[in-house]
Amino acid sequence: MVAPAKATGVDGQLFKRALLGSLSWLAANHEEVNRLNVFPVPDGDTGTNMLLTLQSAVEDVKESNAAEVSKIAKLASHGSLMGARGNSGVILSQIFRGFARAVEGKSALTPAELAAAFEEAANAAYRAVNKPTEGTILTVAREAGRAAATAASTPDANVPRVIAAAAAGARSAVLKTPSQLQILRDAGVVDAGGFGLQLILEGMLKSVEESEPALAAMAETKRPVSPASQVSLDLPEGGWGYCTEFLIEGNGLDTDLIRGQIESLGNSVLVVGEPELVKVHVHTDDPTGVINLAGGYGKILKLNVGDMSTQHRRILESEGAAGKSRPPRPNGAGLAAVVAGRGLVEIFRGLGVDAIIEGGQTMNPSTQDMLTAIESVPYDEVILLPNNGNVIPAAKQVVGLTKKKVHVVDTHSVPQGVSAVVAFRPERSGLENLKAMKAEAERVQTIEVTHAVRDTRSNGVKVKKGDVIGLINDRLEFAGDDYPDVVKRALGRLGPDSYELVTVYRGEQASDDELARLESEIRSNYPRLEVEVQQGGQQHYPFILSVE
Repeated sequence: MVAPAKATGVDGQLFKRALLGSLSWLAANHEEVNRLNVFPVPDGDTGTNMLLTLQSAVEDVKESNAAEVSKIAKLASHGSLMGARGNSGVILSQIFRGFARAVEGKSALTPAELAAAFEEAANAAYRAVNKPTEGTILTVAREAGRAAATAASTPDANVPRVIAAAAAGARSAVLKTPSQLQILRDAGVVDAGGFGLQLILEGMLKSVEESEPALAAMAETKRPVSPASQVSLDLPEGGWGYCTEFLIEGNGLDTDLIRGQIESLGNSVLVVGEPELVKVHVHTDDPTGVINLAGGYGKILKLNVGDMSTQHRRILESEGAAGKSRPPRPNGAGLAAVVAGRGLVEIFRGLGVDAIIEGGQTMNPSTQDMLTAIESVPYDEVILLPNNGNVIPAAKQVVGLTKKKVHVVDTHSVPQGVSAVVAFRPERSGLENLKAMKAEAERVQTIEVTHAVRDTRSNGVKVKKGDVIGLINDRLEFAGDDYPDVVKRALGRLGPDSYELVTVYRGEQASDDELARLESEIRSNYPRLEVEVQQGGQQHYPFILSVE
């Protein structure tokens, strides 16, 4: 049903309402997006990543009463970038960024200007990707923009009709994605990211069409808990004090000035934002002093203060040396890594990683999570290891958000990350280490073993729900009935004579018997390979193997 004629322009509050509608609709359907994962592995998280990214955008606009669409768009762009997770989330943040740039300085948008903003949003997303692939969210964004432009050129154009055209264009483009990508055609699914964008546009349309949308219910949408950023710092002997987070709303806010003053009151300081809205994160023993200081700059919003003493004790126990800290490195370079699984966290800490960002499969850490960890490292140069292909895009966004020199090593798996850290030398410069770490990461082969979560066909391999499947370097290669058989075939495909060592990282789902059978199978079939076992504790993947 077409909205009343009064909805002929988009001001700040209407755009805010549209974003709330998008969030509500995507939240209700994000699991459907997750189920479209082309791999049958239990980590189809495109919907979750897009939802978390959109929630971050809404968090930044929900408290703003700005009438100008440019201000709301700018806040949404900033929020989506800070909360971007995974490849789909990063591309969505670039869509918001392009939209914000297109409406810069505008109080309200005509139907034609709204359509032009949709088109520029798609263009910005394309520019952000080195090698754009058709049949993805990029294609869907472009076709949505073109459909909106066509609708805006008609004599009776209005805002709901332009949004309806964009949503219809997105829907049509989504249905065509299998004809554009072989991997989608083999799996029998449409593109997940594109479908997520379709839902976002549909949510906008629903909220704009309704005369009395349920804004209160939408605003109450809860934000899922994000993975905690566990970091290693030189902190007070008594504990980590209080994790204090809030927003400052004001005018002409100077982030550098605020950051400098708050740094004198705590550790792990993060102060980012715009002149109208600044986000503050600090670990401090004096949260009242921090809040009083910040209150002098503007209105305090979304205050959250948590006691971190328990967390601190747990970290000290896992390190086995309470109160001790590593001596400073002569090269002035720090290390940060994304890791999931208690055993893997301990392995990376033991290898000298300064900051651990907990996350990976199923729950990709956001740009904000990684930025917080980077800022906490006591060095001005930091090497970041994503250790997951879907985390790499968000990790690369961190580079432009901090004054520190950040290098991202494109590690696609935990084995690559471990090898990269082992190659790090404190006496070498950051760039020398970067070169060596990249070379070591590329040398390692990764085998991941899990269970198929649905029937599909990928890379010529037909699998049924529940099958044991083996991936070699992120590529589905084998399906079978048990772990040893799949691992034996995967090692055979790699050519075991070219390698010397297999490290088996045991997941939390793997039993002692299953581990023993796997070890026995490897040793009996490939006696020249040395086999090591590490307790990884990772979820979803009973076994991850590093072959080198």
